[in-house]
Amino acid sequence: MSEEHELIYLHSQVSYIMRCQRIFLLVPFLFFFSVCFNLVVSQESNPNYDSALAEKLGADDYGMKTYVFVLLKSGENKSEDQDARSAAFAGHMKNINHLVKEEKLLVAGPMLKNDKDYRGIFILNVNSIEEAEELMLTDPAIAAGYLYPDMTLWYGSAALGEYLEASDKVWKINP
Repeated sequence: MSEEHELIYLHSQVSYIMRCQRIFLLVPFLFFFSVCFNLVVSQESNPNYDSALAEKLGADDYGMKTYVFVLLKSGENKSEDQDARSAAFAGHMKNINHLVKEEKLLVAGPMLKNDKDYRGIFILNVNSIEEAEELMLTDPAIAAGYLYPDMTLWYGSAALGEYLEASDKVWKINP
């Protein structure tokens, strides 16, 4: 075999090997793509899906929606005027009940003693921080500076508010 023929033969062998390498590199990619495609296509629908309930609750396709999470912290008002403080917190409790009746407040509760000045939480059934800020202005303890609301958007189950009916059936003593 001449040198020229050997070079042509080697070149064809190298070309063949390179094509095989490309194919071998392509096989894992195709396998990965196939698995991902099957996962997406094979997602099953929920047999318990209730479209009327989902619409009523404002659920997206995943059964979720946007809320505003409020972390109540100690405010800057450190006044020792017990009458003013008692009146503000009585108004705070009255405002909580009002917001629940308006279906704007889904979760509320105090924090146990902690070293971070966390006093309580709210989960508000509103879509924006601006709307939450307006609601917080109606709270006498916040307006008086005894509490400070730190707010952020939160994505959670649209069915969160459905627990309120049951929660009214489990307390013996009105808090």
